Amino acid sequence: MKNSWLKEVLNTSIYLLIVLVVTYLLIVFVVQRTVVNGSSMEPTLIGTDILDADKTGDNLLVDKITYRFSEPERFDIIVFPYQYTGEYFIKRIIGLPGETVQIDEKGYIYINGQVLVESYGKEVMLNPGLAADPIVLADNEYFVLGDNRNNSKDSRDPGVGNITRDEIIGRAWLRIWPLNRFGILQHQ
Repeated sequence: MKNSWLKEVLNTSIYLLIVLVVTYLLIVFVVQRTVVNGSSMEPTLIGTDILDADKTGDNLLVDKITYRFSEPERFDIIVFPYQYTGEYFIKRIIGLPGETVQIDEKGYIYINGQVLVESYGKEVMLNPGLAADPIVLADNEYFVLGDNRNNSKDSRDPGVGNITRDEIIGRAWLRIWPLNRFGILQHQ
């Protein structure tokens, strides 16, 4: 009797250990859940509002494996740590490695001298920030913007600047909450 009880405890312990190891490996290498805070990606992603306790941000799954086999693409929504606080930022890739990015006084984005055709910006961009002058991206750098261009701390801001390839944690892939907005995020 005592032997079967000990065997059951050992089996359960091994099972729980395996579950914990698999969960850890999934979180570290495959997928991570993150909650959107702030309004920098509206209307695409809705963030938690500190003034409205009932408004919780979109919960996303971040794909951490795709970029191990392929390069980030223009308009991908990526997650990266903010260098000063370690909190995660969520932004959209606009400029790719080797490109020249510039934003004019009318809010138009130029990639290598050509106007970028996109429809992600919530409104006309008022402040080109660092991109008022041409920014030449290095071979491992990306230029990112929030969709809510006039309320976003992004590559136009010297505190964020260009994002290097090794800073990118992954691609925001799936909205899992709230359920009425559940679905795969559109990148193209």
